[in-house]
Amino acid sequence: MDFELSPSEWRERLTRRSFLSAGVQGIGAVALGSMLARDLKAAPNPVGALPGLPHFAPKAKRMICLWQGGGPSHVDLFDHKPLLAKMAGEDIPASVRGDTRLSTMSSGYAKFPCVGALKPFKKWGSSGIEMSEMLPYTGAIADELCVVRSMNTEAVNHAPGVTFFMTGSQIPGRPSMGAWLSYGLGSMNEDLPAYVVMTSSDAAKTCGQLFFEHYWSNGFLPGKHQGVRFRGVGDPVPYVNNPAGVSREARRTMLDDMQALNRAHLGQAGDPEIDTRISQYEMAFRMQASVPDLLDFKNEPKSVLEMYGPDVLKPGTFANNCLIARRLAERGVRFTQLMHAGWDQHNNLTTGQLAQQCLDTDQASAALVKDLKQRGLLDDTLVVWGGEFGRTPFAQNQQGQGFKGRDHFGRAYSWWLAGGGIKPGYVHGSTDEFGWNITKDPVHIHDMQATLMHLFGINHEGLLFRYQGRQFRLTDVHGHVVKGILKQA
Repeated sequence: MDFELSPSEWRERLTRRSFLSAGVQGIGAVALGSMLARDLKAAPNPVGALPGLPHFAPKAKRMICLWQGGGPSHVDLFDHKPLLAKMAGEDIPASVRGDTRLSTMSSGYAKFPCVGALKPFKKWGSSGIEMSEMLPYTGAIADELCVVRSMNTEAVNHAPGVTFFMTGSQIPGRPSMGAWLSYGLGSMNEDLPAYVVMTSSDAAKTCGQLFFEHYWSNGFLPGKHQGVRFRGVGDPVPYVNNPAGVSREARRTMLDDMQALNRAHLGQAGDPEIDTRISQYEMAFRMQASVPDLLDFKNEPKSVLEMYGPDVLKPGTFANNCLIARRLAERGVRFTQLMHAGWDQHNNLTTGQLAQQCLDTDQASAALVKDLKQRGLLDDTLVVWGGEFGRTPFAQNQQGQGFKGRDHFGRAYSWWLAGGGIKPGYVHGSTDEFGWNITKDPVHIHDMQATLMHLFGINHEGLLFRYQGRQFRLTDVHGHVVKGILKQA
């Protein structure tokens, strides 16, 4: 500022904009000082971790979420209900259905005919966990899994259901789980994002569900905590590579100059998003070197590639993404979110689509767990497999043409988890003989979120962010840790 101005000149220059800008500079200085102090305190921790986190010793350091978009059918895959086959074509009693919320596609039905599992179930492993014969590879690792048969949610449509688990609210706008973990625990690798997202779909694109960016949004947290999406087509990360004729040295010089300008702007305006801009430019520069190495599979043993299945070297497939997820875990990426679409089987369940989805995902999902275990990573890597809801135990009648599929069903459904402090070879919760109502140990979406945070050493009620006058957390104002699925020390 120019302190040689006369009082009259000061009055002329002291506009509302300049007054607010000057005030923000002071706030920015305080904020910057706070950030620096925080970094000094957190020096022994991963880069960017909040002071005081984790709250207690964690079981998991990283998480891989194998999201099965569309709603895998629990009664066809994980929750065997022989009575459905025995009563095939007969209505599920009204006393069982109660006031369950159904989607508008089936809520007005006059009849709710039972439909049994498409394929037989069998007991797998020494634990004897029952799963469908359509999941032979997952069945083979049953003794590593905790199958939760009592998941439940209020959501009955896809986007709200996915958003609910990822962010704790059915309405978009809040931070996703990966963003919360990045914000609270920081990064274990400065050369890769703390939060990576990859997407895939069945080859025929039958599901029709979109991958909305709010599924991996930072919400109101600083922008650097947003998930970075790796694409399966073209450059994995857009705009990371230098343009033709621009060397790495020239890029470094340009970034240094830009950083100086951005730091000067940060000092003037105090906007935390300027700090995000600085950090993201630097991350992009480091990823120019780290991403090619990440995606170079030439040193992967043939036995490992074969374990993941025939699609493992096809970019954009679920199998390829699972292998990349393992490599990200090795490099310390905090949260990897694989989103696979194709489980929305309203009218193609009986035409082979369910079997095809199992072929696309079963082998690679199991291979990921086995691969992590072989490398000594499973103990502190949490693997979660599940979707936004299950499917109805009754037939969905498409224009009176008979049974072709099942509708959305959130009252009871199944997930599985492995590693990272989870009790192996165990089934948690149960449903009635129709697979409709939970009869033991219900696990709500918020309970699962609280439990996953607990495994990272976080008290879900203690990781907060103040926004618009309110303290927010992933679990909103709900959630209890499901102690039954935790591995005993």
